Amino acid sequence: MRTEQLAVDLTPPAAGEKRRFPVFSKRDTSMATGLALLAWTIAVFDFGLFGTLLPAMQEEFGWTESQAYALTTWIAVGTAIVCFGIGPVIDRLGRRKGMMVTIGGTAIVSGLTALIPTGIPYLSNGLLVLIRSFGGLGFSEQAVNATYMNEVYQVTEVEDKRKRPGFHYAFIQGGWPLGFLLASALALVFLPSLGWRALYVMAAIPAAIIVWVIAKKLKETPQFELHHELTRLEKSGQTEQAHALAGAYGVEHSSTAPLKRIWEPHLRRNTVVLSFAWIFNFFGILIFSVLGTSILKNAKGVELSDAFWMLIVINLLAYFGYVFHGWIGDKIGRKRTIIGGWILSGISFALMLSPIITSPTAIIATYGAGLFFLVGPYAAIQYFMAECYPVSCRATGTAFIGAMSQPGTIIGGALFTLVAAGSGTATAALWVGALGTLVSGVLMIAAKPPLEARLEEPHGV
Repeated sequence: MRTEQLAVDLTPPAAGEKRRFPVFSKRDTSMATGLALLAWTIAVFDFGLFGTLLPAMQEEFGWTESQAYALTTWIAVGTAIVCFGIGPVIDRLGRRKGMMVTIGGTAIVSGLTALIPTGIPYLSNGLLVLIRSFGGLGFSEQAVNATYMNEVYQVTEVEDKRKRPGFHYAFIQGGWPLGFLLASALALVFLPSLGWRALYVMAAIPAAIIVWVIAKKLKETPQFELHHELTRLEKSGQTEQAHALAGAYGVEHSSTAPLKRIWEPHLRRNTVVLSFAWIFNFFGILIFSVLGTSILKNAKGVELSDAFWMLIVINLLAYFGYVFHGWIGDKIGRKRTIIGGWILSGISFALMLSPIITSPTAIIATYGAGLFFLVGPYAAIQYFMAECYPVSCRATGTAFIGAMSQPGTIIGGALFTLVAAGSGTATAALWVGALGTLVSGVLMIAAKPPLEARLEEPHGV
Protein backbone atom coordinates (compact mmCIF):
# COMPACT_ATOMS: atom_id res chain seq x y z
CA MET A 1 0.00 0.00 0.00
CA ARG A 2 1.59 3.27 -1.07
CA THR A 3 1.87 6.34 1.09
CA GLU A 4 0.54 9.54 -0.49
CA GLN A 5 3.09 12.32 -0.77
CA LEU A 6 1.97 15.29 1.31
CA ALA A 7 2.72 18.95 0.71
CA VAL A 8 5.51 20.62 2.66
CA ASP A 9 4.16 22.64 5.59
CA LEU A 10 5.40 26.17 4.86
CA THR A 11 3.30 27.99 7.47
CA PRO A 12 5.11 30.00 10.18
CA PRO A 13 6.25 27.55 12.90
CA ALA A 14 5.61 27.91 16.63
CA ALA A 15 8.60 28.58 18.88
CA GLY A 16 10.70 25.41 19.20
CA GLU A 17 8.48 23.45 16.78
CA LYS A 18 10.10 20.55 14.96
CA ARG A 19 8.81 19.38 11.60
CA ARG A 20 9.48 16.51 9.25
CA PHE A 21 9.71 16.59 5.51
CA PRO A 22 6.88 14.62 3.88
CA VAL A 23 7.99 11.25 2.57
CA PHE A 24 8.54 10.38 -1.07
CA SER A 25 6.34 7.36 -1.70
CA LYS A 26 7.72 4.12 -3.13
CA ARG A 27 5.91 4.77 -6.41
CA ASP A 28 7.22 8.33 -6.73
CA THR A 29 10.74 7.19 -5.78
CA SER A 30 10.66 4.50 -8.47
CA MET A 31 9.35 7.01 -11.01
CA ALA A 32 12.11 9.49 -10.12
CA THR A 33 14.79 6.80 -10.32
CA GLY A 34 13.58 5.49 -13.68
CA LEU A 35 13.24 8.91 -15.28
CA ALA A 36 16.63 10.02 -13.97
CA LEU A 37 18.28 6.95 -15.52
CA LEU A 38 16.50 7.41 -18.86
CA ALA A 39 17.25 11.14 -18.98
CA TRP A 40 20.96 10.62 -18.26
CA THR A 41 21.28 7.70 -20.71
CA ILE A 42 19.73 9.71 -23.55
CA ALA A 43 21.79 12.80 -22.67
CA VAL A 44 24.96 10.67 -22.82
CA PHE A 45 23.74 9.05 -26.05
CA ASP A 46 23.86 12.48 -27.69
CA PHE A 47 27.13 13.41 -25.94
CA GLY A 48 28.74 10.10 -26.88
CA LEU A 49 27.63 10.20 -30.50
CA PHE A 50 30.08 12.97 -31.31
CA GLY A 51 33.09 10.95 -30.20
CA THR A 52 31.71 7.71 -31.63
CA LEU A 53 30.93 9.25 -35.01
CA LEU A 54 34.01 11.51 -35.15
CA PRO A 55 35.88 9.32 -37.67
CA ALA A 56 32.83 9.24 -39.98
CA MET A 57 32.24 12.99 -39.60
CA GLN A 58 35.94 13.61 -40.14
CA GLU A 59 35.72 11.87 -43.52
CA GLU A 60 32.60 13.80 -44.65
CA PHE A 61 33.81 17.21 -43.45
CA GLY A 62 37.34 16.63 -44.78
CA TRP A 63 39.20 17.18 -41.48
CA THR A 64 42.66 15.91 -40.79
CA GLU A 65 43.22 13.91 -37.60
CA SER A 66 44.67 16.99 -35.84
CA GLN A 67 41.81 19.23 -37.05
CA ALA A 68 39.24 16.79 -35.68
CA TYR A 69 40.92 16.77 -32.25
CA ALA A 70 41.21 20.59 -32.34
CA LEU A 71 37.48 21.00 -33.06
CA THR A 72 36.76 18.73 -30.08
CA THR A 73 38.78 21.14 -27.94
CA TRP A 74 36.88 24.21 -29.19
CA ILE A 75 33.58 22.48 -28.52
CA ALA A 76 34.77 21.84 -24.97
CA VAL A 77 35.33 25.60 -24.53
CA GLY A 78 31.70 26.31 -25.43
CA THR A 79 30.47 23.38 -23.35
CA ALA A 80 32.31 24.77 -20.31
CA ILE A 81 30.50 28.11 -20.62
CA VAL A 82 27.12 26.37 -20.72
CA CYS A 83 27.98 24.03 -17.82
CA PHE A 84 29.20 26.83 -15.54
CA GLY A 85 25.94 28.71 -16.00
CA ILE A 86 23.46 25.88 -15.46
CA GLY A 87 23.99 25.21 -11.72
CA PRO A 88 22.65 28.53 -10.36
CA VAL A 89 19.74 28.26 -12.80
CA ILE A 90 18.79 24.85 -11.37
CA ASP A 91 19.04 26.16 -7.80
CA ARG A 92 16.48 28.81 -8.80
CA LEU A 93 14.20 26.82 -11.12
CA GLY A 94 14.11 23.60 -9.14
CA ARG A 95 15.25 20.04 -9.77
CA ARG A 96 12.25 19.01 -11.88
CA LYS A 97 12.40 22.02 -14.21
CA GLY A 98 16.18 21.73 -14.29
CA MET A 99 15.89 18.20 -15.63
CA MET A 100 13.45 19.41 -18.28
CA VAL A 101 15.88 22.16 -19.36
CA THR A 102 18.88 19.85 -19.62
CA ILE A 103 17.22 16.96 -21.45
CA GLY A 104 15.14 19.35 -23.58
CA GLY A 105 18.35 21.09 -24.60
CA THR A 106 19.74 17.69 -25.58
CA ALA A 107 16.81 17.08 -27.93
CA ILE A 108 17.34 20.43 -29.67
CA VAL A 109 21.12 19.99 -29.95
CA SER A 110 20.78 16.48 -31.41
CA GLY A 111 18.30 17.66 -34.02
CA LEU A 112 20.35 20.70 -35.05
CA THR A 113 23.56 18.65 -35.31
CA ALA A 114 21.91 16.51 -37.98
CA LEU A 115 21.27 19.65 -40.07
CA ILE A 116 24.83 21.06 -40.15
CA PRO A 117 25.87 21.49 -43.81
CA THR A 118 29.16 20.26 -45.26
CA GLY A 119 31.28 21.83 -47.99
CA ILE A 120 31.45 25.30 -46.39
CA PRO A 121 34.53 24.90 -44.15
CA TYR A 122 34.38 27.97 -41.90
CA LEU A 123 30.58 28.09 -41.66
CA SER A 124 30.23 24.34 -41.15
CA ASN A 125 32.94 24.20 -38.49
CA GLY A 126 31.59 27.31 -36.77
CA LEU A 127 28.05 25.92 -36.65
CA LEU A 128 29.37 22.61 -35.36
CA VAL A 129 31.23 24.29 -32.49
CA LEU A 130 28.25 26.53 -31.61
CA ILE A 131 25.62 23.77 -31.66
CA ARG A 132 27.71 21.10 -29.96
CA SER A 133 28.69 23.58 -27.23
CA PHE A 134 25.08 23.49 -26.07
CA GLY A 135 25.56 19.78 -25.59
CA GLY A 136 26.75 21.06 -22.20
CA LEU A 137 23.06 21.12 -21.23
CA GLY A 138 22.86 17.37 -21.63
CA PHE A 139 26.18 16.85 -19.86
CA SER A 140 24.91 18.92 -16.93
CA GLU A 141 21.97 16.55 -16.55
CA GLN A 142 24.13 14.45 -14.23
CA ALA A 143 24.42 17.39 -11.80
CA VAL A 144 20.63 17.66 -11.73
CA ASN A 145 20.35 13.91 -11.14
CA ALA A 146 22.87 13.92 -8.30
CA THR A 147 21.12 16.85 -6.61
CA TYR A 148 17.62 15.50 -7.15
CA MET A 149 18.24 11.89 -6.17
CA ASN A 150 20.29 12.87 -3.11
CA GLU A 151 17.25 14.75 -1.81
CA VAL A 152 14.76 12.05 -2.86
CA TYR A 153 16.71 9.28 -1.12
CA GLN A 154 16.90 11.35 2.08
CA VAL A 155 13.11 11.36 2.44
CA THR A 156 11.94 8.23 0.59
CA GLU A 157 9.82 5.68 2.41
CA VAL A 158 11.96 2.94 0.81
CA GLU A 159 14.28 2.06 3.67
CA ASP A 160 16.96 0.36 1.58
CA LYS A 161 17.37 3.45 -0.61
CA ARG A 162 17.82 5.62 2.50
CA LYS A 163 20.42 3.26 3.95
CA ARG A 164 22.31 2.49 0.71
CA PRO A 165 21.83 5.58 -1.45
CA GLY A 166 25.18 5.26 -3.22
CA PHE A 167 24.43 1.74 -4.44
CA HIS A 168 21.01 2.71 -5.81
CA TYR A 169 22.31 5.94 -7.35
CA ALA A 170 25.00 3.90 -9.12
CA PHE A 171 22.37 2.39 -11.43
CA ILE A 172 21.37 5.91 -12.49
CA GLN A 173 24.90 7.22 -13.02
CA GLY A 174 25.51 4.04 -15.02
CA GLY A 175 23.62 5.77 -17.80
CA TRP A 176 27.05 7.03 -18.94
CA PRO A 177 28.32 3.69 -20.32
CA LEU A 178 24.77 2.75 -21.37
CA GLY A 179 24.57 5.93 -23.44
CA PHE A 180 27.94 5.18 -25.08
CA LEU A 181 26.92 1.55 -25.56
CA LEU A 182 23.74 2.73 -27.29
CA ALA A 183 25.74 5.11 -29.48
CA SER A 184 28.20 2.36 -30.48
CA ALA A 185 25.48 -0.25 -31.08
CA LEU A 186 23.32 2.00 -33.25
CA ALA A 187 26.36 3.28 -35.13
CA LEU A 188 27.38 -0.31 -35.87
CA VAL A 189 23.91 -1.12 -37.23
CA PHE A 190 22.82 2.10 -38.96
CA LEU A 191 25.93 4.14 -39.84
CA PRO A 192 26.78 2.19 -43.01
CA SER A 193 23.25 2.47 -44.43
CA LEU A 194 21.80 5.70 -42.99
CA GLY A 195 24.84 7.86 -42.22
CA TRP A 196 25.76 9.79 -39.09
CA ARG A 197 22.99 12.41 -39.39
CA ALA A 198 20.23 9.83 -38.91
CA LEU A 199 21.80 8.78 -35.61
CA TYR A 200 21.47 12.31 -34.23
CA VAL A 201 17.78 12.29 -35.21
CA MET A 202 17.46 9.01 -33.29
CA ALA A 203 18.91 10.76 -30.23
CA ALA A 204 16.54 13.75 -30.48
CA ILE A 205 13.27 11.80 -30.50
CA PRO A 206 13.54 9.93 -27.16
CA ALA A 207 14.92 13.07 -25.48
CA ALA A 208 11.81 15.02 -26.49
CA ILE A 209 9.56 12.22 -25.22
CA ILE A 210 11.32 12.13 -21.85
CA VAL A 211 10.83 15.89 -21.38
CA TRP A 212 7.10 15.39 -21.82
CA VAL A 213 7.01 12.50 -19.33
CA ILE A 214 9.02 14.49 -16.75
CA ALA A 215 6.58 17.39 -17.06
CA LYS A 216 3.65 15.03 -16.40
CA LYS A 217 5.02 12.59 -13.84
CA LEU A 218 8.02 13.92 -11.90
CA LYS A 219 7.54 15.53 -8.47
CA GLU A 220 9.71 18.25 -6.98
CA THR A 221 11.67 17.42 -3.83
CA PRO A 222 10.33 18.76 -0.50
CA GLN A 223 13.79 20.15 0.27
CA PHE A 224 13.66 22.40 -2.78
CA GLU A 225 10.08 23.43 -2.05
CA LEU A 226 11.29 24.57 1.38
CA HIS A 227 14.33 26.28 -0.16
CA HIS A 228 12.07 28.09 -2.64
CA GLU A 229 9.91 29.41 0.21
CA LEU A 230 12.96 30.44 2.24
CA THR A 231 14.24 32.39 -0.76
CA ARG A 232 10.87 34.10 -1.17
CA LEU A 233 10.80 35.09 2.50
CA GLU A 234 14.37 36.41 2.31
CA LYS A 235 13.61 38.52 -0.76
CA SER A 236 10.52 39.99 0.90
CA GLY A 237 12.58 41.06 3.92
CA GLN A 238 11.27 38.35 6.28
CA THR A 239 14.71 37.06 7.25
CA GLU A 240 13.76 36.02 10.79
CA GLN A 241 10.77 34.06 9.53
CA ALA A 242 13.01 32.32 6.99
CA HIS A 243 15.47 31.22 9.67
CA ALA A 244 12.63 30.09 11.94
CA LEU A 245 11.08 27.98 9.19
CA ALA A 246 14.47 26.48 8.27
CA GLY A 247 15.14 25.72 11.93
CA ALA A 248 11.83 23.89 12.28
CA TYR A 249 13.02 21.44 9.60
CA GLY A 250 16.53 21.26 11.04
CA VAL A 251 18.22 22.71 7.97
CA GLU A 252 20.64 25.54 7.38
CA HIS A 253 19.49 28.75 5.69
CA SER A 254 21.70 31.37 4.10
CA SER A 255 20.95 34.48 2.07
CA THR A 256 24.33 34.26 0.33
CA ALA A 257 24.24 33.69 -3.44
CA PRO A 258 24.78 29.99 -4.31
CA LEU A 259 27.91 30.63 -6.38
CA LYS A 260 29.45 32.55 -3.48
CA ARG A 261 28.43 29.95 -0.89
CA ILE A 262 30.49 27.17 -2.42
CA TRP A 263 33.61 29.25 -1.62
CA GLU A 264 32.78 29.71 2.07
CA PRO A 265 35.57 28.43 4.39
CA HIS A 266 33.90 25.13 5.31
CA LEU A 267 33.08 24.35 1.65
CA ARG A 268 36.07 25.85 -0.18
CA ARG A 269 38.54 22.99 0.21
CA ASN A 270 36.34 20.40 -1.46
CA THR A 271 35.35 22.87 -4.18
CA VAL A 272 39.04 23.32 -5.05
CA VAL A 273 40.17 19.70 -4.64
CA LEU A 274 37.23 18.18 -6.52
CA SER A 275 37.55 20.74 -9.32
CA PHE A 276 41.21 19.83 -9.94
CA ALA A 277 40.42 16.11 -9.67
CA TRP A 278 37.75 16.50 -12.37
CA ILE A 279 40.12 18.49 -14.60
CA PHE A 280 42.77 15.77 -14.58
CA ASN A 281 40.28 12.91 -14.72
CA PHE A 282 38.70 14.32 -17.85
CA PHE A 283 42.02 13.93 -19.62
CA GLY A 284 41.17 10.24 -19.37
CA ILE A 285 37.42 10.61 -20.01
CA LEU A 286 38.04 12.56 -23.22
CA ILE A 287 40.65 10.18 -24.56
CA PHE A 288 39.35 6.76 -23.50
CA SER A 289 35.58 7.28 -23.26
CA VAL A 290 34.63 10.05 -25.70
CA LEU A 291 37.31 9.31 -28.31
CA GLY A 292 37.25 5.55 -27.83
CA THR A 293 36.85 4.69 -31.52
CA SER A 294 39.75 6.97 -32.47
CA ILE A 295 42.02 5.43 -29.81
CA LEU A 296 41.26 1.87 -30.90
CA LYS A 297 41.69 2.76 -34.58
CA ASN A 298 44.76 5.00 -34.38
CA ALA A 299 46.59 3.63 -31.32
CA LYS A 300 45.88 -0.11 -31.62
CA GLY A 301 45.19 -0.45 -35.36
CA VAL A 302 41.62 -1.72 -34.93
CA GLU A 303 39.27 -1.40 -37.91
CA LEU A 304 36.39 1.08 -37.37
CA SER A 305 33.65 -1.59 -37.62
CA ASP A 306 35.52 -3.77 -35.13
CA ALA A 307 36.00 -0.77 -32.81
CA PHE A 308 32.23 -0.31 -32.58
CA TRP A 309 31.50 -3.83 -31.35
CA MET A 310 34.54 -3.79 -29.06
CA LEU A 311 33.24 -0.61 -27.44
CA ILE A 312 29.83 -2.22 -26.96
CA VAL A 313 31.48 -4.95 -24.86
CA ILE A 314 33.78 -2.48 -23.09
CA ASN A 315 30.94 -0.13 -22.12
CA LEU A 316 28.84 -3.05 -20.92
CA LEU A 317 31.70 -3.95 -18.56
CA ALA A 318 31.87 -0.28 -17.52
CA TYR A 319 28.21 -0.28 -16.46
CA PHE A 320 28.98 -2.90 -13.84
CA GLY A 321 31.79 -0.59 -12.73
CA TYR A 322 29.13 1.88 -11.60
CA VAL A 323 27.23 -0.76 -9.67
CA PHE A 324 30.41 -2.00 -8.02
CA HIS A 325 31.68 1.45 -7.04
CA GLY A 326 28.25 2.53 -5.79
CA TRP A 327 28.07 -0.60 -3.62
CA ILE A 328 31.64 -0.42 -2.30
CA GLY A 329 31.30 3.33 -1.68
CA ASP A 330 28.51 2.65 0.83
CA LYS A 331 30.76 0.05 2.50
CA ILE A 332 34.22 1.62 2.74
CA GLY A 333 33.48 5.28 2.01
CA ARG A 334 33.11 7.16 -1.25
CA LYS A 335 36.47 8.94 -1.00
CA ARG A 336 38.49 5.71 -0.72
CA THR A 337 36.46 4.22 -3.55
CA ILE A 338 37.24 7.13 -5.89
CA ILE A 339 40.95 7.17 -5.06
CA GLY A 340 41.43 3.44 -5.61
CA GLY A 341 39.34 3.32 -8.77
CA TRP A 342 41.08 6.13 -10.60
CA ILE A 343 44.58 4.94 -9.73
CA LEU A 344 43.76 1.41 -10.97
CA SER A 345 42.24 2.92 -14.12
CA GLY A 346 45.42 4.81 -15.00
CA ILE A 347 47.46 1.63 -14.58
CA SER A 348 45.03 -0.44 -16.71
CA PHE A 349 45.07 2.03 -19.60
CA ALA A 350 48.87 2.23 -19.53
CA LEU A 351 48.97 -1.55 -19.82
CA MET A 352 46.45 -1.52 -22.69
CA LEU A 353 48.57 0.96 -24.65
CA SER A 354 51.76 -1.03 -24.20
CA PRO A 355 53.18 -3.07 -27.12
CA ILE A 356 52.58 -6.38 -25.30
CA ILE A 357 48.77 -6.00 -25.66
CA THR A 358 47.92 -6.93 -29.25
CA SER A 359 45.08 -9.47 -29.40
CA PRO A 360 41.42 -8.33 -29.44
CA THR A 361 40.74 -10.25 -26.22
CA ALA A 362 43.63 -8.59 -24.39
CA ILE A 363 42.66 -5.15 -25.71
CA ILE A 364 39.06 -5.59 -24.56
CA ALA A 365 40.16 -6.92 -21.15
CA THR A 366 42.60 -4.09 -20.39
CA TYR A 367 40.50 -1.33 -21.99
CA GLY A 368 37.43 -2.68 -20.20
CA ALA A 369 39.27 -2.70 -16.86
CA GLY A 370 40.45 0.85 -17.46
CA LEU A 371 36.95 2.09 -18.22
CA PHE A 372 35.49 0.03 -15.34
CA PHE A 373 37.70 1.91 -12.87
CA LEU A 374 37.58 5.24 -14.74
CA VAL A 375 33.85 5.85 -15.02
CA GLY A 376 32.64 3.60 -12.18
CA PRO A 377 33.80 5.97 -9.41
CA TYR A 378 31.47 8.65 -10.81
CA ALA A 379 28.66 6.74 -9.09
CA ALA A 380 30.47 7.58 -5.85
CA ILE A 381 31.78 11.06 -6.63
CA GLN A 382 28.46 12.48 -7.87
CA TYR A 383 26.77 11.47 -4.63
CA PHE A 384 29.83 12.54 -2.63
CA MET A 385 29.63 16.03 -4.15
CA ALA A 386 25.91 16.36 -3.45
CA GLU A 387 26.62 15.51 0.19
CA CYS A 388 29.22 18.28 0.37
CA TYR A 389 26.80 21.17 -0.17
CA PRO A 390 23.58 22.41 1.50
CA VAL A 391 20.29 22.58 -0.43
CA SER A 392 20.67 26.29 -1.21
CA CYS A 393 23.80 25.70 -3.31
CA ARG A 394 23.79 21.94 -3.90
CA ALA A 395 23.04 22.12 -7.64
CA THR A 396 25.47 25.03 -8.03
CA GLY A 397 28.27 23.11 -6.29
CA THR A 398 27.77 19.88 -8.21
CA ALA A 399 27.30 21.68 -11.54
CA PHE A 400 30.34 23.94 -10.96
CA ILE A 401 32.62 21.00 -10.22
CA GLY A 402 31.11 19.02 -13.08
CA ALA A 403 31.76 21.99 -15.36
CA MET A 404 35.47 21.73 -14.53
CA SER A 405 35.40 18.67 -16.75
CA GLN A 406 35.41 21.05 -19.68
CA PRO A 407 38.65 22.86 -18.77
CA GLY A 408 39.93 19.31 -18.35
CA THR A 409 38.71 18.47 -21.84
CA ILE A 410 40.20 21.70 -23.22
CA ILE A 411 43.61 21.27 -21.58
CA GLY A 412 43.66 17.52 -22.12
CA GLY A 413 42.51 17.94 -25.72
CA ALA A 414 45.18 20.54 -26.43
CA LEU A 415 47.92 18.41 -24.87
CA PHE A 416 46.64 15.31 -26.62
CA THR A 417 46.55 17.06 -30.00
CA LEU A 418 50.06 18.46 -29.48
CA VAL A 419 51.64 15.17 -28.40
CA ALA A 420 49.71 13.13 -30.99
CA ALA A 421 50.95 15.40 -33.79
CA GLY A 422 54.57 14.79 -32.78
CA SER A 423 54.60 11.29 -31.32
CA GLY A 424 51.38 9.56 -32.37
CA THR A 425 48.04 8.73 -30.76
CA ALA A 426 49.31 5.90 -28.54
CA THR A 427 52.01 8.02 -26.88
CA ALA A 428 49.59 10.92 -26.40
CA ALA A 429 46.98 8.64 -24.85
CA LEU A 430 49.55 7.26 -22.41
CA TRP A 431 51.11 10.50 -21.18
CA VAL A 432 47.95 12.59 -21.21
CA GLY A 433 45.06 10.16 -20.67
CA ALA A 434 46.49 7.38 -18.50
CA LEU A 435 48.73 9.67 -16.44
CA GLY A 436 45.99 12.29 -15.99
CA THR A 437 43.62 9.62 -14.69
CA LEU A 438 46.17 8.39 -12.16
CA VAL A 439 46.90 11.95 -10.97
CA SER A 440 43.18 12.60 -10.42
CA GLY A 441 43.05 9.65 -8.01
CA VAL A 442 46.02 10.95 -6.08
CA LEU A 443 44.45 14.43 -5.84
CA MET A 444 41.32 12.98 -4.21
CA ILE A 445 43.41 12.12 -1.14
CA ALA A 446 43.19 15.82 -0.21
CA ALA A 447 39.35 15.88 -0.19
CA LYS A 448 37.62 16.02 3.20
CA PRO A 449 34.52 14.06 4.27
CA PRO A 450 31.27 15.94 3.55
CA LEU A 451 29.45 17.53 6.47
CA GLU A 452 26.55 19.32 4.81
CA ALA A 453 24.39 16.20 4.44
CA ARG A 454 24.60 15.68 8.21
CA LEU A 455 23.60 19.28 8.86
CA GLU A 456 20.55 18.84 6.66
CA GLU A 457 19.28 15.42 7.64
CA PRO A 458 15.50 15.70 8.05
CA HIS A 459 13.90 14.93 11.41
CA GLY A 460 13.00 11.40 10.35
CA VAL A 461 10.68 10.56 7.47
